[in-house]
Amino acid sequence: MSKKALILIDIQNDFLPGGALAVENGDEVIPILNRIQPEFDLVLATQDWHPEGHGSFASSHPGQKEYDVIDLYGQSQVLWPDHCVQEKHGANFPEELDARRIAAVFRKGMDPKVDSYSGFFDNHRKHRTGMAGYLRDLEVTDIYVGGLASDYCVYYTAKDGYDLGFRVHYLDHASRHISADTYEEALKDLQEMGVNIIRGEFQV
Repeated sequence: MSKKALILIDIQNDFLPGGALAVENGDEVIPILNRIQPEFDLVLATQDWHPEGHGSFASSHPGQKEYDVIDLYGQSQVLWPDHCVQEKHGANFPEELDARRIAAVFRKGMDPKVDSYSGFFDNHRKHRTGMAGYLRDLEVTDIYVGGLASDYCVYYTAKDGYDLGFRVHYLDHASRHISADTYEEALKDLQEMGVNIIRGEFQV
């Protein structure tokens, strides 16, 4: 028997309009994700949770500017504006997000030396968040991912979920992207892997 989980990816103030790393129209995903939560056996959330001075921040690299790409301890790294700093308003879930059904929150990006796009691993794939084990313990077979941003954290969570053996459903209509180019590349990669792309209203 299949058991389905909805994973809310990084619905945080800094990724919403007016935030430090705002995703265009990012707030549009909130009512969609609120509406579909009751259709799932389980609802989880991920949360970027960076220490101040994180290595992925442009401000941590004098002479570099935001959105430059550097080598960070052997990993290609986009330099972002400071965002989702621990205990700051930007890291919090917005009031508009219905958090009553969220059973667990998996934080990522705490190691200052490595970024963490996926809800399952850091970008070096050396450390796990524990979300895969949590899902397996609850006998979840299918995961549905949506949130911010389509071309980074939603994409990498979907990709890793598929690699870990879950049936993955990517909620395209409940996600928004940073860049059209990286979004198209991400979507193509997921389709080729066999991830189910859901573009509109659906039945769980």
